[in-house]
Amino acid sequence: MKQQTQELVLITGCGSGIGQALARAFHRSGQRVCATARRVDTLAPLQAEGMLVRALDVTDVDATQALLASLAAEGFAVGTLVNNAGYGAMGPMLDVPQSEWQRQFEVNLFAPIALVRAVMPGMIERGRGLVVNISSVSGVLTTPFAGPYCASKAAFNAATDALRMEAEPLGVRVVTVQPGGIQSSFGSNAANQVSLAPDSPYQAVREGVLARANESQSDAMPADTFASELVAQLARADCPPIVRLGKKSRLMPFLKQWVPVRTLDGILRKRFQLDRLKPRTGG
Repeated sequence: MKQQTQELVLITGCGSGIGQALARAFHRSGQRVCATARRVDTLAPLQAEGMLVRALDVTDVDATQALLASLAAEGFAVGTLVNNAGYGAMGPMLDVPQSEWQRQFEVNLFAPIALVRAVMPGMIERGRGLVVNISSVSGVLTTPFAGPYCASKAAFNAATDALRMEAEPLGVRVVTVQPGGIQSSFGSNAANQVSLAPDSPYQAVREGVLARANESQSDAMPADTFASELVAQLARADCPPIVRLGKKSRLMPFLKQWVPVRTLDGILRKRFQLDRLKPRTGG
């Protein structure tokens, strides 16, 4: 007798913060969860709570295929995919090396799209499925000293828009999540990813550069609150295609749409100390 397939929620980046909170929120809602992270030891608390846990480097295509094959052999299919894994490369455009740009797009854009391509054929075959792409409002409003991160999330937003329109006629729902400030390890991790050359002209405003890395953690929404609200919205029939939660998640898109570019540039220059820089005089 053929084993009946059980659909589960596959979540990436569950080693800490938002990922762990999302895993718990989906688990509390009664859904079977497979939580993944690069280091499986970080998933021990989730395993103790009854969730499936697996090691997964989202940039490793072979590892992704092996994981999906393993789940299929155990009788599981991915009914919901939550692309949460990501990180923020920070620093002035002049100082972020090409290798960091490539890694930023590999993790924040290419990897999640590859995972979608791996699981969506099964969703189409079953005539249903849900893809939740955790992006950022930083992909809507670009700020200084976060060029690679903002660019990767803007591309992720655009790719998810296309996916949403293409997937809907086939029974697969796609939701873009654009969080604002959510309490997590993002700030400390981003601070460790700051590129600032010793001879950079932006050394004069080093505090402003580092302030951008920690910006999202100022008065941020607790990760558990974010996860619970998101899972509740996803369960609704009228869930919007773009969900914004967290500190400044609505303010930043509003500023982008309605504030003149020069005015907004001035606000952001002042916020991140760029107004303190002066052109060097020719010698």
